[in-house]
Amino acid sequence: MAQALRDKIIHGELRCGQRLSEAQLSESLEISRNTLREVFRILTQERLLEYRPNRGVFVSTPDMACISDIYRVRQLIECQAIASAWPGHPAVKAMRQAVEQALECQEKHDWNGIGTANMAFHGAIVELADSPRLSAFYRHISAELRLAFGLLKNAEHLHIPYMEMNLKLLKLVEAGKTREAASVLRAYLEQSERLFLANFARRNN
Repeated sequence: MAQALRDKIIHGELRCGQRLSEAQLSESLEISRNTLREVFRILTQERLLEYRPNRGVFVSTPDMACISDIYRVRQLIECQAIASAWPGHPAVKAMRQAVEQALECQEKHDWNGIGTANMAFHGAIVELADSPRLSAFYRHISAELRLAFGLLKNAEHLHIPYMEMNLKLLKLVEAGKTREAASVLRAYLEQSERLFLANFARRNN
């Protein structure tokens, strides 16, 4: 059940600072309030939720230090995963599906959908490592990152430049040029972090 709530965050259905209603969530997830409170406890430990005394449970709001740490972890996990990939891995098909999904969303001007497709693309990169533990850990990181995305006003400006980069990475992996793909991905993540933090700083000024 904790993953169901994480997925709502990853898909952009829950936003930073949003107060969560026990009654509504227990009904929509079809679980008891006691079970939901245990889910709240787990996700609070993962820094996705926060409890405010006398006010309730809220979706967390990441700060700049948290965002930098997320990108550090992403480099460690994603670059290694893509460097050791092989073109016939099932996750490569998932990468292509995510790229195609983003293009469909772009035609509809669905920027939230592009963000979700981008999360799926990078999740598929981690799947290349064939490590259930890494994949599970990365889902936690993805949820935190998606919360941070939700803080930025211009989602189009954030996501559109990386659609082309995702396609480039996909083609390199499909061609078996995985070491080159790892190098491109490292530069991609460094650029993404700089852009993200710059936008985040402007938002808070």
